Parts: sequence; C-alpha cells; structure tokens
Amino acid sequence: MEAFTSLTAVAVPVDLPNVDTDQIIPARFLGRAREEQAPAMFHDMRRASDGSLRHDFPLNQDGFSGAGIIVAERNFACGSSRENAVTVMVDNGFRAFIAPSFGDIFFNNCFQNGALPIMLPEARVAELRAALHAKPGANITVDLASQTVTGPDGKIDHFEIDSFRKDCLLRGVDSVTLTLSHASEIAAFEARQKEEVSWL
Repeated sequence: MEAFTSLTAVAVPVDLPNVDTDQIIPARFLGRAREEQAPAMFHDMRRASDGSLRHDFPLNQDGFSGAGIIVAERNFACGSSRENAVTVMVDNGFRAFIAPSFGDIFFNNCFQNGALPIMLPEARVAELRAALHAKPGANITVDLASQTVTGPDGKIDHFEIDSFRKDCLLRGVDSVTLTLSHASEIAAFEARQKEEVSWL
C-alpha cells in the first residue's frame, strides 16, 4: 500500500447527497478485472443513456481533469460494502475524500487502500464545493501529519483521525502487512503453544 503523507491536488465537487457505492461503480462492472473497472467509475452519473458524456457532471469538465481529491455531500459512498468503490477511485488517481459524513464501510475500506476520508463540518464542505465550482482546477492541500486541509481560499481546517490509522497511512501499512511484520513473534508463539498445550 502506498503511504499517504500529504497531497496537493485539483479537487472536484460532487454535490449530490447519499451517493452510494453502486453509483461509484455499478454492480454490472464488478466481475471485471480491477484494471478494467477503472473506466466504470461513476459510469451512470457521467454518461447519458446513449453512452455520451454528460457535460453537467464535474468529472467530465476540463477544469477538473487530473483531480486527486473529491469534495462530496453528506453520506458519501453509502450502501453496499464493495471495496471496489474505493479501489476504482484510487485507480483513477483519487487519494482523499472530504465530506460531512461517509458510509461506514467505505470509510473503513479507505484506510486499507491508502486513501484518506476526511470529515469536516457540513457548512465548511459546502463552502469548499462552492469555491471549486467558482474556480475549476483549484487545488486543495491535505496534510496528514498536521491533520489539516487547506482550501482554495487559504483557510486551514483541522480534522480528526484515529492515531493508529494515521500511523498506518503514514507508513503505508495495511492490516495484512502489519500482521506479517510480526511473523517471527507469531511463529514463536505457535511453537510455544504446541509445547505447552500439545493436546489442543
């Protein structure tokens, strides 16, 4: 997993509340290999029924090309537990998500995939989205070490994060890698247990 320390990137606003994981990646694309899922991100929101791009959707607008941060409305990525909702956005270059609230499972999955979900007050998130609409292509800076978000207006907001998750992101360590780092201690425990309670 790639470490997350700080990120300065174009941010794109997503104004709809309750965007669910099926909108982020529709279920019909889940059977594809991961690299083939990337073009399906927000497929039905980005495209009309005839397959043409909808120019009213920010991700289709030139000013937001190359964006690495999504600033969303409340309850972003709610719905089913599919981890693909995180990986498809990471594979499209997004490493941070800012919203007043998130779907719980999506929030947890972010940390296992090197992405950072940030909760800020609803009024402030609305200000950030308005600023991004007013100036497409504007950057936001996220600094994990200082737990700050610097908006296009220069205002700095502080966010909370669990200290263990913060440390894992900074080091680029997911739960599997963390467990494997204790392989020798695990092996020693299993050997000792085999001797002490051989009847198990």
